[in-house]
Amino acid sequence: MRKLYFAVPGLGGKFACGGLWAELKTLKLAQAVCEAEVVTYRQREAGTLFLDDLLQKPYLEDCIFVISWGFDINFLAKKLAAYPVIYHAHSTGYSLRLPPQVPIITVSRNSLGYWGQKSPNSLIYYLPNHISEEFYNQHQERDIDVLIQARKSSTYLLQQLIPALKSQCNLVLVDSYVDDLAALFNRAKVYLYDSAEYWAQQGVSEGFGLQPLEAMACGCQVFSSVNGGLSDFLDPGFNCYKIAAVALEFDVQRILQTVQSPPQYQLAEAILADYRREAIIQRLQCILQEINLFFDHQRPGLTPIPGLDPGRLWHLRLQQCWHKVQRKLRHA
Repeated sequence: MRKLYFAVPGLGGKFACGGLWAELKTLKLAQAVCEAEVVTYRQREAGTLFLDDLLQKPYLEDCIFVISWGFDINFLAKKLAAYPVIYHAHSTGYSLRLPPQVPIITVSRNSLGYWGQKSPNSLIYYLPNHISEEFYNQHQERDIDVLIQARKSSTYLLQQLIPALKSQCNLVLVDSYVDDLAALFNRAKVYLYDSAEYWAQQGVSEGFGLQPLEAMACGCQVFSSVNGGLSDFLDPGFNCYKIAAVALEFDVQRILQTVQSPPQYQLAEAILADYRREAIIQRLQCILQEINLFFDHQRPGLTPIPGLDPGRLWHLRLQQCWHKVQRKLRHA
């Protein structure tokens, strides 16, 4: 297989976020399948390749660049147009229009459907994010009634729901980096997550939603929004509760009742298995084999399949209208 270069803007600092950590975890998993290395393109890092330097080297046709940073995709796709490229799509909603020569690997089925409509002539695959093995239910006493992470939380959650709950239960709001999130989830009875407002403001989707799935793996009862990639695994009424259900008082009642009652939902290990290391490596190996075969067959003179660009859609709509007119004239 071709060597993979995972292109990220930097390895920390202002680029530190869940998307970067998820991409670096995917790099580690890819190294179990083929040669893979990280390369930065905005921030130089000690001991790490820098993209502009790498592009000066010969024989890069025997590698594949993996790009993922949403706001930089158009820039990177243009910069790397002469090389095999994969787009590892964490979210949807960016103003992207990729050529069909760029295969797309999505982290959620929600994103899979989005790209299936937006880029119907591309190779598109589904590769979920990895839920690390330290996220499991330790079956210990839970001293936190309600756990919330401030980042991505809605104003409703922060300004209305938290004040309403605070005097009635032991509530912990986390607003800084946590070294051992699995340990924290194992201390909490209920975890609240409401990101729909945050992502609507950003103009992009919730790509996966690691924290609710990690919390469920640790035995938390989860109240969450079900926007974007969260809809892949959240099933309100069966493995979680839908948060922000019409009225504040209804949310408060359900959350306090859940705190006081034995756990109602347990995430089946069979579901979690799809997000564990072994399953993801098997899926990644299959995907990369097919993508390598695809790049082996790329050559000048191939017959392109018509896409769904705005010009062609306009032509198809006109054609449809004309056919309707013709049918009416025939039956007049």
